[in-house]
Amino acid sequence: MKFRQYAFIKARPVWESGAEKVMNHSVVLQTEIEKNGKSAVLAIAAHCSFTVLVNGSIVAHGPARAGHGYYRADELDLTDLLRDGTNQLTVRVAGYNVNSFHYLDKPSFVCAELLIGGEVVAYTNAPCVGFAALDLPERMTKVQRYSFQRHMVECYDLVPDQKSAQIELALTEDKAFICRDVPYGEVEELYPCAVLATGTVNYDQSRPVYGNREVTKIYDEFFGYAQEELEYHSYRTASYMVFSAPRAYSLDTAAIPVCAETYVDVDMGVNYTGIFEFDVEACGKGELYVLFDELMPGGQLNCFRNGTSNIVVVRAENGSYSVRCQEPYTMRYIRLVAKGCSFTIKGLRLFKVAFPKSKITAQYVGKDETMRLIYDAAVETFRANTVDIYMDCPSRERAGWLCDSFFTSRVEKTLTGKSVVEKAFLANFLMPEKFDYIPEGMLPMCYPADHNDHTYIPNWAMWYVVELGEYAKRTGDYELIADAKQRVYALLDFFRPFENEYGLLEKLQSWVFVEWSKANELVQDVSFASNMLYAVMKDTIAELYGDAPLRDEAAKLRSTIAKMSMTESGFFCDNMYRRDGKLVLSGERTEACQYYAFFCGIATPESHPWLWNTLVNDFGPDRVQKGVYPEIWVANAFIGNYLRLDLLDRYGCHEALYENIKGYFAYMAERTGTLWELTADQASCNHGFASHVLYWMEHLGLVK
Repeated sequence: MKFRQYAFIKARPVWESGAEKVMNHSVVLQTEIEKNGKSAVLAIAAHCSFTVLVNGSIVAHGPARAGHGYYRADELDLTDLLRDGTNQLTVRVAGYNVNSFHYLDKPSFVCAELLIGGEVVAYTNAPCVGFAALDLPERMTKVQRYSFQRHMVECYDLVPDQKSAQIELALTEDKAFICRDVPYGEVEELYPCAVLATGTVNYDQSRPVYGNREVTKIYDEFFGYAQEELEYHSYRTASYMVFSAPRAYSLDTAAIPVCAETYVDVDMGVNYTGIFEFDVEACGKGELYVLFDELMPGGQLNCFRNGTSNIVVVRAENGSYSVRCQEPYTMRYIRLVAKGCSFTIKGLRLFKVAFPKSKITAQYVGKDETMRLIYDAAVETFRANTVDIYMDCPSRERAGWLCDSFFTSRVEKTLTGKSVVEKAFLANFLMPEKFDYIPEGMLPMCYPADHNDHTYIPNWAMWYVVELGEYAKRTGDYELIADAKQRVYALLDFFRPFENEYGLLEKLQSWVFVEWSKANELVQDVSFASNMLYAVMKDTIAELYGDAPLRDEAAKLRSTIAKMSMTESGFFCDNMYRRDGKLVLSGERTEACQYYAFFCGIATPESHPWLWNTLVNDFGPDRVQKGVYPEIWVANAFIGNYLRLDLLDRYGCHEALYENIKGYFAYMAERTGTLWELTADQASCNHGFASHVLYWMEHLGLVK
């Protein structure tokens, strides 16, 4: 596949000499810009993460991610951000060198040049010209991972009169640079809407210490700093914290005093995603813990709720300091905890990292205020999860999951009339010659990502093909479809050996995923939901590439599934087991499997009228409360309920769709202002696929 190449004029990729593969290492570039009426543009590519600051405030975060072998370059127009006189430009780059679902595990580098009036005045080289290359002494290097899916937490050790030192840069290997090809976010600063409460904090070292896998199971194929290597154990201290019951506390959010051994709770109003910025004044020597989460049930915040260490630590002595974090985090609530001395936090804010509002052309045109609330929550959810790729969540993972992307891709078209991010997302999967750690022909379940543990989801690879089919219809971009052909047929070749005597996939390996419910326990030996999707995949390939024999295979597979999976109850069975050489129905039936059957064309309202009417009228958001069909395992949000709503949309059940949308999403929008991964709140409360409600709203005439 051909990608739009990007050529720097003078810059070369560099990193601190000898530190190219050091975990969690930072490099800073700094220069001054005089406002003189000429344009000021920063061209930059980096791995892994960069933030750009003008006069001490964050104005951009990047880069846009690409697949193995390529790096996307940004061109950031800074002209309108300059003030009269001399302006300071700072670029902070963090290289992580760990495997994750967020950034690829590749050596660190930065390549940047500053153009004034189209002329390069500063650029990276060894040594740099026009840029000062500095260390970032306040950022601690040897800290724990943030989550299994992401890299490191942020801990800052601030001391009075701390100065950055010049560092020696070395050229790295040349890189293949390509254009960003996705929109740039806008400069948005988000401030708290209220101070909620305060209380005291004590430390009980007999309490269990947080010990999730990203902290306790660092090993040869899962990279990070082991517990004994850490220079600071923020997760331990946070585990020991015992908070008193909160008492109401009203205060101006501009300056928030936190006395020693107390905490103050702050509300952002909505479950936002962004990079922390604030000034802090330390009245002594101590530590400021910034804990955060999407929820605060019962007035208490659990920074470990989602398998994450939602912790930023600032160690400081007497004095005033500015704090700028490196990475985006997601929260509605923030708990500021002062340990050892009192602190005053001024100008607490987030630099929002999100899809630009200016690219959204759709708007809500309905009159139902509950629906408006859901609309706003869906837009916020889409924006937070559509930055450079489609992400599942902006919090614990920031990962480009397949299947999630199928749903989010429809939303991009609804909101913007285009599929720009989708093209970049799909193209990333075509960049590497092969994917390490997973079998030949298989696609990674999320990407760009590293899967050193050899895990993959065969079903999610099918969703890639199904999304390709819709992408072709949305865009008419058959060049990308042609480029994907080899990879698509290699995937088909991967599945062939799993086809049994009936043409059904049997004993699929690794993580066979149907949805987050009982259905996920019913995936062996023959998963009918998986095979239903396999039929859609075959049909899609047949349509994309004019493969008539494959179309016949898909039709035969549907017929086989319909005959073998239907039970006397009128519901489809989820799976069959191989017993003494024969396939036997398990007898288990899930709500999700019924939706798969209709979504994948195994059944239609005409072919199965009783089942269809039962699903429409007896199932839905209030099914558990009604107590109907308790023998049919309940579906969860992803993806059972979404298939249900999509079927109501497909078959014109608009009244039911309208009420189901309110039943499934109103309580989420009310609590967090975003839409969730599951029906309950134990997981992410901001998940990209959930914005798909906007697609249905468009069909209901609520979004235009």
